[in-house]
Amino acid sequence: MALTVQSSPASNDYRHLVQDDRIHGSLYTDPAVFADEMQRIYTDGWVFVGHESEVPEVGDWVSRRLGAEPVLMVRNRDGAISVVANRCAHRGTTLCPQNDGNHRNFRCAYHGWTYDLDGTLLGVPGPKGFHKDTADLGLDRPGQVDDYRGFVFANRSGTAGPLSDHLGAGGTDLIDRTSNMSPTGSVRLSAGWIGQHIDSNWKMWPESDNDGYHLNFTHASMARAVPDTYYDEVVMTGEDASASVTRAYDGGHVELDFRRSYTSELAWLGTTREKVADYCEALEGSYGFEKAKTIMWDGPPHALVFPNLFLAEMNIARIEPVSPGVTVHHHTPLLVEGTDESVNRRLVLQSEAAMGPASFFLTDDAVIAERMHRAFEGAAVGEDGWVDLSRGLEREHVEDGQRWSDITDETTNRGFWHHYRKVMASVAGSSPNGHA
Repeated sequence: MALTVQSSPASNDYRHLVQDDRIHGSLYTDPAVFADEMQRIYTDGWVFVGHESEVPEVGDWVSRRLGAEPVLMVRNRDGAISVVANRCAHRGTTLCPQNDGNHRNFRCAYHGWTYDLDGTLLGVPGPKGFHKDTADLGLDRPGQVDDYRGFVFANRSGTAGPLSDHLGAGGTDLIDRTSNMSPTGSVRLSAGWIGQHIDSNWKMWPESDNDGYHLNFTHASMARAVPDTYYDEVVMTGEDASASVTRAYDGGHVELDFRRSYTSELAWLGTTREKVADYCEALEGSYGFEKAKTIMWDGPPHALVFPNLFLAEMNIARIEPVSPGVTVHHHTPLLVEGTDESVNRRLVLQSEAAMGPASFFLTDDAVIAERMHRAFEGAAVGEDGWVDLSRGLEREHVEDGQRWSDITDETTNRGFWHHYRKVMASVAGSSPNGHA
């Protein structure tokens, strides 16, 4: 079947572009595909915005993007969290050019229009010359905002159905396991975000962040420079040599599951009980001995919650699409509460080593993603430019609604792309979960 990439988003046949064992390279580079994604995934679907710990006080705000839309996540006067457009309703001026802050209200620097924290228009200078009903001129707001265990999501169109449907059993479990790393069940994202500008398509990051096949090759320098890390035993041992597995859950959520491979308690933290005794005792005090023991052995998940939340073990990352060929990958350490701060200092240092600008993982992956994107620009047309995703397809197992296979198999990539196909090929005006 010949494939023609057209200029109109409606012309793309996503059931052909995403097949069971391969995808077409134009999905990375075609501006029409990107425009479709901004509508069907980032407008009509649920998107991760931030965590409630980032705005602890009334008036605290952080700037984010819902796809192409700049927004503010704000702590309101009643303690609730709002998400509002970072754009004046009058002439479209950016309200808050900084990354974060605390304001009593938002005042536009162009004409002085003033808004309450929830986006309600409070005042217009020179009111005699203005005759519209100001009640209709507040800041644009997503149709739905909700959170699960402090992780805040928004749906711009308001048509996505409940957040619980989007997360499903898989996404809920992944966030539960992340939150339960804290003795109080509440994590904190207060160490600051680092954003890395990468000249690649955004979808290369859900792929790369959760790919167990590339580690021995892309990250070989890490294995040489820092030998005997826990990655040696959980993922860098090659085919059939590790007990770790890849998992794909319903809804496009995917995981590199290392739990079966850890050979010691707290291996994921790179330490022993004696060195973090306060943390271990706090876990046992909160969860009881058996559950705390499971947490200390299993560690945090390494997973994606579709489409843009990367639970990167003791880090959180946001995947931010900017254009077909530009992505910003933001990350911050996942800090815990209810224990000695020495554990959080350790987590900050681990984050710098794993994902910082001079780290091994993220910088290696950025180079590969940029090389991939350059290779597809101008080349992925017709029946050329297919990407093979068949590794492990015939040996996948299905259990309790999950697909899983060897850690080197492309189960995670297929899980992401098959849900992507479902969303992108869905009937206009309805969500992939069937909500009008």
